[in-house]
Amino acid sequence: MRIFHITADDFSALDTLPEALPPAGFLWIGSGRREFEVHRHEIQAALQRWAGSGIVDLHLSDLLNHQLPSHFEDTSWYDMLVFRRLATSMQARALFVDEEHGTLASAQKAFEAIDTSPVGFVVYDRVLVTVHPTDCTVREHFARRLAQHAHETDLRGGARLPSGPADLMLRMLNHMVDSYLDLRRLLTRQLATLQAELLRPRSHFSDWQVLLASRNALHQLEDTCEDQRSAVQEWIDALDEWPEERDADARRERELLRVRSRDVLEHIERVLSHVRRLEASAEAAVQMHFSALSHRTNDIMRTLTVLTAIFLPLNLITGFFGMNFDALPLIHSATGVWIAAGVMAAVGIGLGLFFWRKRYLGTHVRP
Repeated sequence: MRIFHITADDFSALDTLPEALPPAGFLWIGSGRREFEVHRHEIQAALQRWAGSGIVDLHLSDLLNHQLPSHFEDTSWYDMLVFRRLATSMQARALFVDEEHGTLASAQKAFEAIDTSPVGFVVYDRVLVTVHPTDCTVREHFARRLAQHAHETDLRGGARLPSGPADLMLRMLNHMVDSYLDLRRLLTRQLATLQAELLRPRSHFSDWQVLLASRNALHQLEDTCEDQRSAVQEWIDALDEWPEERDADARRERELLRVRSRDVLEHIERVLSHVRRLEASAEAAVQMHFSALSHRTNDIMRTLTVLTAIFLPLNLITGFFGMNFDALPLIHSATGVWIAAGVMAAVGIGLGLFFWRKRYLGTHVRP
């Protein structure tokens, strides 16, 4: 568990939970899910001292749940937002043969590497409590980033630290949504690999399990994004219901919160749109694969039918001269066999040229 004190121009780490809130700024308590479970009584007691109320038992259960979808709930003391992050394991970034191509094995590993663990946010007026998965790097990333911002503020005064718990929460949400860009590139490339394999000429595609896994992964991501969108939209609606601020600076900060919230929502919409495009692309590739198989089968059947049509009159001629009669024409002639062979060759060549002109023996059938 890590504790930080954030003001307008300073960022510092605390060793323990203070007895009272600092006179300025706000506190950020970031912990892993297991750490939060172990120290929840200590955190609850501190929140009771600082804000007059701890976290409701049902919300505690939600924060400790590994499978909880993204959602938002508000109370008169705090707002709670659970947001499922979109990320991949570090090994997933090395699943390419090069920048644009992969293999079927790497595609399967890429889809198995998708992680959508929930991150919990409890937003008080001057306290932010975040509960992260064990391997989540968001907390450490923002700890380093805010420390760098504080250092730049001391040197140039150009960097801007979060104005409050809600501002910091929205920055984290924006970072988690933007981290989908790596996942989006990964999924796009690996789906391109599957599509290329499906549509490759003379392909005998049999790895349907990989394709099924990819479609299931995309469906899971779509459900995750829809839950994220609903949670952020409920947060925006709750933000609009906050009491109107009288101070001009406070009103400006409130408007910045709305802007950041709408920006996060727009990013989620972009992610959701891209996932749906990938789903449509995968479905189109499957349909094109079966269409190509059907077209190839039709070509084979057309060629066999044309060959049958060419040899059918030849079989008729040989059958005619093979009848057991003595009075057949040319049957006793020395040149009869050559005449019959010439007629058969002429019929075969003539029918072949006829079907070729009709393009029944070509790669395309005349409409």
